[in-house]
Amino acid sequence: MTNETSKPNRPSHRIYNLTKCEDGKTNWGEIGAAWPHKDGKGFTLKFSTLPAAGADIALRVATAKKGGAQ
Repeated sequence: MTNETSKPNRPSHRIYNLTKCEDGKTNWGEIGAAWPHKDGKGFTLKFSTLPAAGADIALRVATAKKGGAQ
């Protein structure tokens, strides 16, 4: 089996679980990260927790978090 991914130390994207609150706002909870495949046609996803049933999922470009860590 060959490894089709290029998994640098830091992910290129973060995965978020989007849930609607009673006040109409959307709660963004980080649930994982994504690394692009070498061929540019997909991503490897790693979840730290599963999404909530019925929640929307968002994939966003990773940015540095406060304190310099990502």
